[in-house]
Amino acid sequence: MLDKRRHPRRVVRLAVAFQMGDGPRVDAFSRDLSIGGMFIVTDKPAPFNANVNLFMQLPGVKQEVMVKATVRWTEPDGMGVQFGLMGARETHAMMQLLTGAPPSIR
Repeated sequence: MLDKRRHPRRVVRLAVAFQMGDGPRVDAFSRDLSIGGMFIVTDKPAPFNANVNLFMQLPGVKQEVMVKATVRWTEPDGMGVQFGLMGARETHAMMQLLTGAPPSIR
């Protein structure tokens, strides 16, 4: 299979919840992460091309963050999502996860 990823991935296990529209919030966790997206391990993946809201706690951010994403592929054990636009705070926190840098105090 041809790898079409634009950004390098890092193995990161992070508690994540996702929600489609007004549907139920589903608890899951990440398997890997890049600045462009993540693979979410779940037995209830959203369908291909679905828009989802992701909820997670990021280093250096006191409150839970919400990131919009689109499902780009599904597998029996989860789904790959591409992040939508993120704010500076979320982008900075993601970069800290990816580089292993200690979180900033906010």
